[in-house]
Amino acid sequence: MNQLKQLYLETFGCQMNVEESGKIAAQLAEIGYAQTGNADSADLVILNTCSVRARAEEKVIQHLENYSGRKRRQPGFILGVGGCVAQQEGERLLKRLRHLDFVFGTHSIHLVRQMVRAAEQGRRTAEVDFLDTETRLNLFPTDSSSGGVTRFVTIMQGCDNFCSYCIVPHVRGREISRRSGDILDEIRRLADNGVREVTLLGQNVNSYGLKSPDEMDFAGLLRAVAAISGIERIRFTTSHPKDLSPALVDCFADMDKLCSHFHLPAQSGSDRILNLMNRGYTRQEYLAMVAALKTARPDIQITGDIIVGFPGETDADFKETLSLMDEVEFSDLFSFIYSVRPETAAATLADNTSRKEKLARLDQLQSKQREMSMARNRSFVGSRQLLLVEGPSKREGQCYGRTSGNRVVNFPGTPDLVGQLVEVTVVTAYQNSLLGELVVPGIQAA
Repeated sequence: MNQLKQLYLETFGCQMNVEESGKIAAQLAEIGYAQTGNADSADLVILNTCSVRARAEEKVIQHLENYSGRKRRQPGFILGVGGCVAQQEGERLLKRLRHLDFVFGTHSIHLVRQMVRAAEQGRRTAEVDFLDTETRLNLFPTDSSSGGVTRFVTIMQGCDNFCSYCIVPHVRGREISRRSGDILDEIRRLADNGVREVTLLGQNVNSYGLKSPDEMDFAGLLRAVAAISGIERIRFTTSHPKDLSPALVDCFADMDKLCSHFHLPAQSGSDRILNLMNRGYTRQEYLAMVAALKTARPDIQITGDIIVGFPGETDADFKETLSLMDEVEFSDLFSFIYSVRPETAAATLADNTSRKEKLARLDQLQSKQREMSMARNRSFVGSRQLLLVEGPSKREGQCYGRTSGNRVVNFPGTPDLVGQLVEVTVVTAYQNSLLGELVVPGIQAA
C-alpha cells in the first residue's frame, strides 16, 4: 500500500474560500494526499488566496516567497497557489516565483488534481481561464461524506454589481446561480450525514435566481431548504442591500429555522460616498431595510462592513458613517481602510487624504464598535439562549455553540452534546464571546 503524502492547505479571505478549500482537499485525497496542520512536514503546500485588499495580496506573495529555500532543501516538494490572487496574476506568478509549481484560478478548482500530477512530473502549469455558464454549473462537487454539524453550501458565484472599489467581478467572474435542484439535493445528502445547520454562500445571495427566469428567487430557495428534514438552522452570506427583497424580509417574520442574523454591508453612511462607490442605494434606503428587518424579527442581530478613507471621503462623510452606526446599532462590524485594487473604477479617483488620517478614522470607528459590541454582549447576561452545539471549546471541559443571532457561547459540557440543540443561561460577557451554563442538556435532538 502506498504511503499517503501530506498536504498543507492554507486559506486566506472569505467563507467562499474556506468552502472551496474543502473541495480542493477532497480532490487531492483521491490521489493520495492527506491533510496536515504542519507546513514543515508537508509534501505539497497550497495557498488559497484573497485579493480583495492589497494587504491580503501582499501577505500571500510574502508567504510564497518564504518557500523558496524549501524547494532547494526538499527534493520533490510541490508549491501551488489558487484563489483570487492566482486568478488576478496568472502566469505572471510563475515568472516571478521560479519555485512555484502551479497556479489555478477561481474557475479552475476542478483541475487541481491534474496540476498536482503535472508538478510531480516536474511540469509547471497555470490555469486561469473563465468558464462558460453551462460548464461552471456542472463543476460543483457534491461530496457530503465529511460530516460535521455545520456546512457551507455554495448557491451562486461571481458578481454583476461592479462596485467601484471591488475586484470580485474581475477575479470571480459574472454572476451565476446554481440550479436549485442541485442545491437542495446536496443539502438533503448533508442532512442525511448529520449536518444540522447550513450556511448558503454567494457574493450576493440576494440576487440568487434573478437571471434565470425558470428558477426560484432567494426567498423561495430559503423556504425550500427549510422544508428539508434534519436541517434545524439556516444562515446565509453575503447580501447586497440593493437586492434585499420584501419577500426575503418576510422570511424572517415566519421562518423559525432562519437564524436571527443578517450581514448587510453598508460600506459608508454618506450618500456622496455611496454614489462614488456605485452601491445603488442611499443611506435612508439602507436604514429603511434595517428597520424592516427589525420589525420582522425584533431580536435580529445586524452586522456589516465599512470602508474608511475611500477616495474623497471628508470629515463630514466620516461623521455620517459614525452616525449610521448609532442608528443601526451593529452587533459587529468588519472595517478596513480603502485599498486600491487593479481594474476597478475607484483606482482612477483622486485621493488626498493622508494615511495617518485614514488610520485615525479607522481607530475611532473600531473603538466605537468595540464599545457597542461589548454593550450588546452584556445585554445577553441573564438571558436564556438556544445553541446548536458545534464542538469542544479550546478550554478543556467546555463545548461551544452559536445563538441564532450568531453569538459564540462557551459552556461546561461533554462531547456527546455536539449536534444537539441545548439551552444555556448566559452568565458572563466577553468582547468576542459569551459564557453560559447549561439549563437542560439536549432539549431537542438536532
